[in-house]
Amino acid sequence: MNEWNAGPDDEEAGGVMRTVIRQLKLWRESAGLTQAEFGAAIGYGEESVSSVERGRRIPRPEYLEAADEALGAGGKIAAFKKDVAEIRYPKKVRDLKKLEAEAVELCAYNNSVIHGLLQTEEYARAVLGARRPPFTADQLEQQVSARMARQEIVGDTTARALFNFVQCESTLLRPIGGKMVMRAQLERLLEVGAFRNVDLQVLPLNREENSGLDGSFRLVRLGDCTTVGHVEVAHISRVITEPKEVQLLDIQYGIIRAQALSPRESMALIEKVLGET
Repeated sequence: MNEWNAGPDDEEAGGVMRTVIRQLKLWRESAGLTQAEFGAAIGYGEESVSSVERGRRIPRPEYLEAADEALGAGGKIAAFKKDVAEIRYPKKVRDLKKLEAEAVELCAYNNSVIHGLLQTEEYARAVLGARRPPFTADQLEQQVSARMARQEIVGDTTARALFNFVQCESTLLRPIGGKMVMRAQLERLLEVGAFRNVDLQVLPLNREENSGLDGSFRLVRLGDCTTVGHVEVAHISRVITEPKEVQLLDIQYGIIRAQALSPRESMALIEKVLGET
């Protein structure tokens, strides 16, 4: 169980935790069990049970399953697993995941690393592991898990949204994580690029004009016909809703996409780089 690290403004996570804690404590007390007896029944120490009930630790799914069985809750405690799993991730990650889940189209340009929705687990761990100041071991695993969870919206059969990714060629050549990690990442790009709802393009380094030198960004088009932008740099994540700012990003993205290779040409370039890696 990881330490509880929700910020004071994270009301959603706080509300879920208060509800889960209240229910766990009520069920335990109704069963007439002390924290030590309850811990013994579910295979955890008294201190772990106390930490959960004081809101210092977030219970893992197996903790909730064991509590449900030991207390005869008939699934009422285990039902919290999905809610608790969501709030384990930082608020900005949850907000971004929700935004992406509501998208009818997502457009993204990246010039430093492969886009998070396209990353393999090993590549994501290498990218996040390079952060300075570094994450703790638990924080790193939490971040990697959160990034992998976001990828559920991209799929050949289950995804509803359309995706367009433009990657600067430099992201294909930068051997993050080493050659084997990069080979697997390039293979993943070829796999996702073949999905019917995904257009994957590469902006070559030999282009004399590159309108993406300002940095990476994304556009999310929502079902209500509105579009929002998102930029993330140096530990700062910002959602852009001001229409004029979004319009500028939209224009910029259209130019970048026109400067890039077509999806077919891009897949051929990725295959070429893979063969040379």
